[in-house]
This record gives sequence, C-alpha cells and structure tokens, in this order.
Amino acid sequence: MRGHGNILINTPEIELWPGGLLRARSNHDARALARAQHVLRRKRDGRFLAADLAEGLLPLIPRLNREAGLDAALDALERAADYRREGLLRVRELSLDRIEHRLVALGLDGYAYQARTGLTLIAEPDRLAYAGRDRYARPLWLHPAAARAWAHLREAAQRDGIVLEAISGYRSHDYQLGIFERKLARGQRIEQILTVNAAPGYSEHHSGLALDIGAPGEPPAEESFETTPAFAWLREHAGGYGYVMSYPRDNPHGIVYEPWHWRCAAA
Repeated sequence: MRGHGNILINTPEIELWPGGLLRARSNHDARALARAQHVLRRKRDGRFLAADLAEGLLPLIPRLNREAGLDAALDALERAADYRREGLLRVRELSLDRIEHRLVALGLDGYAYQARTGLTLIAEPDRLAYAGRDRYARPLWLHPAAARAWAHLREAAQRDGIVLEAISGYRSHDYQLGIFERKLARGQRIEQILTVNAAPGYSEHHSGLALDIGAPGEPPAEESFETTPAFAWLREHAGGYGYVMSYPRDNPHGIVYEPWHWRCAAA
C-alpha cells in the first residue's frame, strides 16, 4: 500500500486517504488512484477531489481551486512527513467551530439540545487508524485506541467461536449532517430523527471511538442483535477490552436502545 498505509489524515472538510484503499468510479480515476500516495476525498459526499502523485497534485474534478476546505487539506498534505513520523501516537482534535452553523441550518439549538440530552459536542480526530474492513468490505477507520481494542476484542471472540462484524466506525460531522438532510427530504421531522440519530456534532462516531457491531446473518443496527450469541459474548467480555455499550434501555439521553453500538472507553 502506498502513502501512510494505516493512517487517514483528517481535515475539517476533506480527508486525505492513503493510496490503494479507494475504489475508482471511472477509468480516469482508476489510473490516478493506482499511482496515488494520497487521495483527497470530500467528506460531505465522498467525491474524489485530487490524487497526490509523484509528479504533483492531479485534480479529479473541475475547478479544484474553488473547493471548500482545500487550503487546510493542502496544508495537511505538506505536513504528511510529520504525520508519518508521528504515526498514530499524537492524535489531536479538529476545531468544533463549524458545527454550530450547521446546527442552526437544521433549526437546532445546540445548547438546548445538550441540556435536554446530556450529550456534548464531540470533535473529530486529526488522524485515524485503518482497522481492516467492515461487513461491506469498506475500509474501517477508528481512533487508534479503538482500533487496537477492536482487534483484540474480535480475536478473543474468534477464539471462543464467536464472529463479530464491524458495521460502522468513524463518521464525520458532514456525514451525520447528510443523514439528517436525507431524512428531512423524505418528510421526517427533526424530533423523529433525533430519537434514532444524535445531532451532527454529538454522535460518538465522530470521535472514532464508537463502533456498530453485528453478527453474520443478522440485519445491521436492529434490536434483534441482543438475541445473538455475539451480543451475549459482548455483554460478558467487551468491558475487559475497553468497550462499553453506550445506549442501554432507558438511557438518559433519549436515544433508542442500541445493543449494537459500543464505545471504546480506554482512550
């Protein structure tokens, strides 16, 4: 694998993926991605923006210079050697400045929401660790502490004859915002969405420490997961590997029971 191998460099609006992990959507992109050290990817919709090649930056969209957040991404690209040297030992948090404007756009009062739910704003890390593939063969990104704990947890389960599948790991603020926008477009109300999804900026997935876990043959993110041997094993053993279930029944945050959602508390 080219580039940083196991590190995703994160900026507020653009991710810098290591070369060799992303699937091309066209022959043109395929040739570029095959040679890329890094790929600049828009967080909002996953669009490939540019490929970092040995001979320089190759735009993959028209008018790349107008892309929001490009300056921050290019600054991070220039510091790629620093990220490589530091590896995954010096994780920093990105600024939360932008998220309040997004909450206002959704008609959400962040202070009132926080007071009502007890949830707090969660920053994204500036780098994430590659933790293998999820159920859908997508690259799974987690906070380095969560990635290490997940590897040990899954291996321990396998020794006991239990298969654990990762359904979803890190999700950006922009991704969470997109979930709300799509549901609103389908006619759902904000209050209805908030019973299932944390408001953008308040999801534990933003930290890279949260992981949705499933079992083979079970639908993802369904309460029926609690009837599986995988869930029974997690209830007994996950704590020993630093993972806790975030949203049990009747949790104080008003979020529905999520037996599939576990957070690494060892970071």
